[in-house]
Amino acid sequence: MAEGVTVVPVVSPSVRRIRPRLRPRGAALAVAAGVAAVLLLGGTQWLDQPAVQAWRTVCLAITVQALPFLLLGTALSGAINAFVPAGLFTRVLPKRPALAVPVAGMAGAVLPGCECASVPVAGSLIRRGVTPAAAFAFLLSAPAVNPVVLTATAVAFPGDPAMVAARLLASLGTAAVMGWLWLWLGKEKWLRPVLRHRHTGHRPGHSRLREFRLGFQHDFLHAGGFLVFGAMAAATFNVTVPRSVLDTFSGSPWLSVCFLAGLAVLLAVCSEADAFVAASLAGFSPTARLAFMVVGPMVDLKLIALQAGTFGRSFAWRFCTATTVVAVAASVLTGSVLL
Repeated sequence: MAEGVTVVPVVSPSVRRIRPRLRPRGAALAVAAGVAAVLLLGGTQWLDQPAVQAWRTVCLAITVQALPFLLLGTALSGAINAFVPAGLFTRVLPKRPALAVPVAGMAGAVLPGCECASVPVAGSLIRRGVTPAAAFAFLLSAPAVNPVVLTATAVAFPGDPAMVAARLLASLGTAAVMGWLWLWLGKEKWLRPVLRHRHTGHRPGHSRLREFRLGFQHDFLHAGGFLVFGAMAAATFNVTVPRSVLDTFSGSPWLSVCFLAGLAVLLAVCSEADAFVAASLAGFSPTARLAFMVVGPMVDLKLIALQAGTFGRSFAWRFCTATTVVAVAASVLTGSVLL
């Protein structure tokens, strides 16, 4: 009878609930590692075909170039998450919301991490009293104007400082305009924050080094997966899409901008890596590639899902649609002047 009692312990259901959360991540990493080993290392006859070799070359080049910046960005993001005081942003922002918006946009430079990290941080800022308009400006600018992303852009576009400046100005302009639009047209009923079981900062009683490890692990596992799949998608795009199709879009200034803006939403490449993907799209105009780099860190499939889960679906669809329009317009205006 005693054995019958211990066969089904009380903690068993919780163990069963926790394991499914961990297995998909481990399975995804195993699949990604297996695909990378098979496709990048080669070894079979069909993998030695010219088209497959070209695909492997493009995919490996994008991944290898972007990986150091991804590591640096997620490490710095984890350090800020663990060691920077939680109330720092509320103390440095102006009290007037209209002034807090551009200041928060420029403050995005202090969060050099993936755009995935900016969503929970923005939610935390709102819960701590920061005006939503300023938090949204920070959310949009943080993954686009931080030093890691701008350095990666300079490396991806060597000898072209105008592209770095254009990305900085267009991204800051988009973040500020969206913050002001929220002040003007935003409604509280659209903003429905939900509880999230996510690591978003230092918690009292926990080791800061452990908090850093958790933040770094979370950001890198999420961003690294999107980097690999983004590189694979970009390589597939470069190898399989007929040149005639590319000429149809690249030959028209407006079609090329809209096409690469939509591609940025679908590929969902991490902001530390999207400059290398944009640089590989050499058949498109500089303005179109600028739109790819401005839209991607602000609106993509994973961000739509994260924003919907954090702030509500009603907010996410309105905000993402408006952000896309503003980002494309800012890219066109900035590109026409600087590029």
